[in-house]
Amino acid sequence: METRALWWLLLVLALMASGSSGEYIGLSASQCQVPAKERVDCGYPEVTKEQCNNRGCCFDSSIRDVPWCFKPLQETECTF
Repeated sequence: METRALWWLLLVLALMASGSSGEYIGLSASQCQVPAKERVDCGYPEVTKEQCNNRGCCFDSSIRDVPWCFKPLQETECTF
């Protein structure tokens, strides 16, 4: 019984890791909150989410007729 529970736990953890690894790999969510009309294309036709993220870009396919793979906002540091 313990082995079965352990396998279920591992399966759940694997699914969580693959499904919730974040929409934007290596970027903060705020960097990818770019208004649709201001998106600068960063991909190519039929680019996948993984390919886009590997380029350091954001991916959001929820809005039609705008780039789904686009350049992130640059975070600025406040210096005094």
